[in-house]
Amino acid sequence: MKTRAVRLYGKNDLRLEEFELPPIKDDEILAKVISDSLCMSSYKEAVKGQDHKRVPSDIKNNPIIIGHEFCGELVEVGAKWKKQYKPGEKFAIQPAINYMGEYTAIGYSYPYCGGNATYIIIPPEAIITGSLLKYDSDIFYYGSLAEPMSCIVAGYHEMYHKRTQEHKHDMGIKQGGNMAILAGVGPMGLGAIDYAIHSDRRPGLLVVTDIDENRLKRAESLYTVSEAAKNEVELHYVNTRDSASEHYIMELTDKKGYDDVFVFAPIEPVIAQGDRILGQDGCMNFFAGPTKTELTAPVNFYNVHYADTHIVGSAGGNAEDMKECLDLIFKGTINPSAMITHIGGLNAAVEATLNLPKIPGGKKLIYNHMDMPLTAIADFEKLAEKDEMFAELNKLVKANNGLWNAQAEKCLLKYVKPMGAC
Repeated sequence: MKTRAVRLYGKNDLRLEEFELPPIKDDEILAKVISDSLCMSSYKEAVKGQDHKRVPSDIKNNPIIIGHEFCGELVEVGAKWKKQYKPGEKFAIQPAINYMGEYTAIGYSYPYCGGNATYIIIPPEAIITGSLLKYDSDIFYYGSLAEPMSCIVAGYHEMYHKRTQEHKHDMGIKQGGNMAILAGVGPMGLGAIDYAIHSDRRPGLLVVTDIDENRLKRAESLYTVSEAAKNEVELHYVNTRDSASEHYIMELTDKKGYDDVFVFAPIEPVIAQGDRILGQDGCMNFFAGPTKTELTAPVNFYNVHYADTHIVGSAGGNAEDMKECLDLIFKGTINPSAMITHIGGLNAAVEATLNLPKIPGGKKLIYNHMDMPLTAIADFEKLAEKDEMFAELNKLVKANNGLWNAQAEKCLLKYVKPMGAC
């Protein structure tokens, strides 16, 4: 079976190539990947290359397939798994396997398994660890977005607060408490807002900050103050470019500070601000993974000692987090579609991945069995004048508040043409 895939050979060395997959073993599964959403973690992986802790040191001679937010169909099932899985079944996958103490992950550590490919071989440890999830839907991009949403859900579950006079912790955000999401209107921040408003455990006050007014306005149009109020959440969007904004943020809590703070940018001033606005027993989640190994920021240790403030980090979700996300998505409780701002084919994946920080907007969604330039959803309207496919897509996204949706995906896949040469 031939596959077409994006492989990592070294630092900033990504190549789109066609090659032959070996026959599957009895404990492996051959799968077809339909969609993969590009993650900033893949950019960091590409930049660090063999120095990334999940990437093998010998990728120059044994390259790995990148991409870890994907969904597709099973094609051939090895003898060991025939009672559990069937060809034609849809799947989503939790990439962080970490099998037998190894810091391995799909999209980082495997020569034949990653999201930026047409066909892959799923290794046995993905199945043994319960990371291969059955996916009962033909809406593939939801399966791709379940992985980044699971990271957000994990972040919420990893927050904790102390019980007074007990050496015990209550896990999760404080119900009805004060929450801030800093640098929070990027794609992951949008998912965090959605979950904060619509999950069973919600804050009473939610403050979302950024320094980009246009991104703040888009977030506010997607997750409105009135929608939050229906769910008993007082929502504020604040542009922190103004130095007086921190005073305003604290005034919203009557100067008590925040029970839960999420930091969505690996930037020292943002981290420092997160620490400053913590209240008694406040928990700060440093969510954004840095590329700089020496990144530091000041922490008020007086408050650590006397105000019980504390910090946690989030580096991904698990299979249970993904199951929760998929359940919420298909119930209509959350809608991660707002994360997506660009659509493209596999031919666009290399350039897009290496330039992710420079490309404005949110998630870039790749459909692996087509060639298509990376295209902003906002540009569909002007492209519609000359292209029948974009004319149809434009109508479908306009009817859905400008968001990518199931009907648009089905329309796009209808137009899939044979892919060109690498």
